[in-house]
Amino acid sequence: MAAFLAIIRRDLRLALRQGSDSLMVVMFFVLTVVLFPFGVGPETGVLERIAAGVLWVTALLASMLSLDRLFQADYEDGSLDLITLSPVPLSLLVMGKVAAHWLTTGLPLLLAAPVLAVLLHLNQDGFLILIVAMLLGTPSLSLIGAVGAALVLGARRGGVLLSLLVLPLYIPILVFGVSAVDAAVMGFEVRAQLLVLSAFFLATLALCPWAASAALRQAVE
Repeated sequence: MAAFLAIIRRDLRLALRQGSDSLMVVMFFVLTVVLFPFGVGPETGVLERIAAGVLWVTALLASMLSLDRLFQADYEDGSLDLITLSPVPLSLLVMGKVAAHWLTTGLPLLLAAPVLAVLLHLNQDGFLILIVAMLLGTPSLSLIGAVGAALVLGARRGGVLLSLLVLPLYIPILVFGVSAVDAAVMGFEVRAQLLVLSAFFLATLALCPWAASAALRQAVE
């Protein structure tokens, strides 16, 4: 647990010191959502109908912007070799890096989403479900992205390859995240969608650190 917390503190300090990656993610999210009213028009009914999909798709794309840097900096400076040689299970250290990634990307997106939902005239019945669904879904995005980032480590044009790897795996989270918000807005039960998102989160939490650690060992060898 000490090593897990140490990895989180280290990555948070690096993220705060550099700052540009996290700021880029949030600015992409904000600017992309702000452009939609200019593109589809200011009609309240249209914006309200597409609000959930716009927020989820934009958050999904924004979360991908910093994935290729998740392990790349450690790979380039040799820190990854020390991490893989540590007596601490590598999957636990991967979980620490994923947690730090979510705190610097997923959490800011989660905080910005309700403000942007107001801009898109999202029905007030969907606000709480939007936050809960993103709270369940965005960690899964980081966990799946960690597997993709580990698989393309050291590859040329890794960012493009990473997108091709993780986007198909993101689709179920996107579908059920949007469905939960739409169901809440229309007054339907949302328990099923939230349970599915919870199941995705638990499945990725159990499988993705193990898969990412195996890919990292292959990369450093």
